[in-house]
Amino acid sequence: DDIRVEGSSMGLLPGDEVSLYDLAGGMLSASGNDAANAAAVRIGGDLSSFAQMMNDRAASLSMEDTHFVTPSGLHDDGHYSTAKDLALLAREALQNPMFRSLCSQSHVTLYYGNPPYYRTLMNHNRLLSSYEGCIGVKTGYTKTAGRCLVSAAERDGVTLICVTLSAPNDWEDHKALLDRG
Repeated sequence: DDIRVEGSSMGLLPGDEVSLYDLAGGMLSASGNDAANAAAVRIGGDLSSFAQMMNDRAASLSMEDTHFVTPSGLHDDGHYSTAKDLALLAREALQNPMFRSLCSQSHVTLYYGNPPYYRTLMNHNRLLSSYEGCIGVKTGYTKTAGRCLVSAAERDGVTLICVTLSAPNDWEDHKALLDRG
């Protein structure tokens, strides 16, 4: 039931075999809400227990204005964050080489299904192909939150992180903000 969710999906079906690595690839490229829920159940046992794990980790990162309810980021009245907190999260996540690699690829080939087979998913982050030095991070959208984007770019050994929330022109906003930085 947890993989039957609204919004973006990596295409999981009941009974599929999939590794946590491939679930992460599905979340970071295709914004797979099904992948987020499947990983949450595998790691936390259920969605609410995993959300508590997310909140504990957020507190350890000094994300003071964040409360997670859904692993995917889909709307819930009690689910919220700020641009500052999302930047803190991105900074920490980019320290993980596997995360950094997955979120920086314009497409990723993953192995899953029943039986598993290879398939390629495209990353929704247009900056990967249109902004020099872009290394990710994550796109997002809900009707309530609007277009949200966390991006990072690296040039001359300097890494900058940019976050916009409810920004209809996010691609151009990020290019301008990263250029300014």
